[in-house]
Amino acid sequence: MRFPALLFACLVMSIGIADFTRAKTTDTWGIVQYKTVVNGVDATDEGTIMLEYRSGVSWTHVVPAGTPIPNAPVENAYIDFTAAKTYQVADFKDRSRCTVSADFSGLPKLEITEEHADILGYRCIRAKTVIRSNQIDVWFTRDARGLRGTPSLNLIVPDGLVLKVVRNGNYTIVAERVQAGHGKPRPAADATAGLLPSSWGTIVDAAAYRDRLNESYVTTVSIFERERISFGNEIANPPESDSTAIFRYAGGTVIARRAALPDIPDDASVFAEIVQYSNGDAYDRTGSVFIIPLDRSISLLDALRDGISVLPAIHDREGKPYQGIAATADYLPPLELVRFITPFGIRFYNDQVRVSGIAWEDSALYRMDVTDLIPELRGNVWFGAFIGNYDKGGHMLSLRLRIHPNRREVQNAPRQRRWVLPLFNTVNTMEMAGQEYGRLFARDSLTVAFTVPDGLRSCTLRYISTGHGGWENGDEFNPKVNEIWLDGRLVGRFVPWRSDCEGYRRLNPASGSFWNGMSSSDFSRSGWCPGAAVNPMIVPLPSLAPGIHVLRVAIPMGAPEGGSFSAWNVSGILLGEF
Repeated sequence: MRFPALLFACLVMSIGIADFTRAKTTDTWGIVQYKTVVNGVDATDEGTIMLEYRSGVSWTHVVPAGTPIPNAPVENAYIDFTAAKTYQVADFKDRSRCTVSADFSGLPKLEITEEHADILGYRCIRAKTVIRSNQIDVWFTRDARGLRGTPSLNLIVPDGLVLKVVRNGNYTIVAERVQAGHGKPRPAADATAGLLPSSWGTIVDAAAYRDRLNESYVTTVSIFERERISFGNEIANPPESDSTAIFRYAGGTVIARRAALPDIPDDASVFAEIVQYSNGDAYDRTGSVFIIPLDRSISLLDALRDGISVLPAIHDREGKPYQGIAATADYLPPLELVRFITPFGIRFYNDQVRVSGIAWEDSALYRMDVTDLIPELRGNVWFGAFIGNYDKGGHMLSLRLRIHPNRREVQNAPRQRRWVLPLFNTVNTMEMAGQEYGRLFARDSLTVAFTVPDGLRSCTLRYISTGHGGWENGDEFNPKVNEIWLDGRLVGRFVPWRSDCEGYRRLNPASGSFWNGMSSSDFSRSGWCPGAAVNPMIVPLPSLAPGIHVLRVAIPMGAPEGGSFSAWNVSGILLGEF
């Protein structure tokens, strides 16, 4: 990962420097221009680092290679050699400013070596240090007519000018031009002006500065904020003309809202973040956050409003219907962003259960990379969230999208054309409104037909699978092979299984403890753990030609025992690009 000079400097804030004798302030002035070289190649996309020195003060900033993105902050670095202090300053688009300062005594300690080299005609000395296991070489000169400064704010020689910084032998910042003067007027209209700003804005520590800087690049969209998902309470939905309203369906176990999303650059990274905690329900429950597609004549939103019967159903070999689980010409199933399983009673039961050596977590956090689904995250989008439960208190849930740019400059390249198609989803989000569990695998496989448009390539299936049936012989606790067939060919075969559930014990205060020292939440399960998000599996679908194809999911689901039965929640989204 590359670190532009000023940013790299901030990473090493507050680690210690050798004691050098400070040079006296003179009327010396100068300008130094630096470039960045990575693995021997000029990294022009890193921009140009400019250093100006005047009257005992240096000012360093980066001239970007292109046009900065709209929310990019502007950073400037200052060194006051007389006061022996550094200042890193960030100006934000809301016109606020924050500054972090450091004394020379708190900067990295440099060890001077006997090694010398010539850089731009200046005799330079090599110093070295180690910062977070990174070997840093600093080449500086004391022969630049009193000119002082550095391209990396925390690598300072108080009586010298740093002309080159090398990290681990492959990342280099090196001067490519030096203009220095001593006792001569500076050739500029503002020759008498000082370099230090008139105001530092808000003074913060290094951690707060870095957090403020990073967050300024991120766009956060709040979808749900501490909304209750519960069962059995009276529901009175507002009119759908209210664009900010939260709607509740299926007895309150599904919440939905329409959100206007900002334009997301194709090269951004997008994460869905969910915070969940119990508001009374003590059990582990299936949770799902999804988008409701509206680009066909029937949608899940119709069923939420008018009842499950409006959804197209597929039937198993015995004629049992399964509503709304597969794509048809008129319908697309919910596009699942994140599957998660709630822990046993987090927060609500924290004070009721004490276990030696365990401090219960306050809430569960589920975070998932949904960058591949950007085409569905544009414009006005209906989001839904489901947690299956039978409790009036239920669960509390927040959902937000975090959009991280991957470039600091505006890109003029044509937009990447991703393509997304939800194919199936057996999570019975309308369980409390009569939607059947995913039990068809006992008698049949799940089959769906779809059409691939011309020019589509690099196709994959984003597949999520969790097995349920919480007794000894249920599929929750027994590994089962999932098979993906495409046009009669086996293209994927794997066993969804999680054997790391014990690591989530601190999220499960209401989980039962057994005589052998284990808790219910510790046991390995079919693709999930209480308190964890479920990772999608990516199934390559090579050579997927234009036209109609048939995809089939087969799972050897176990037989029921008495009133207990197994079920599989699987969802699949076809991804590709043009």
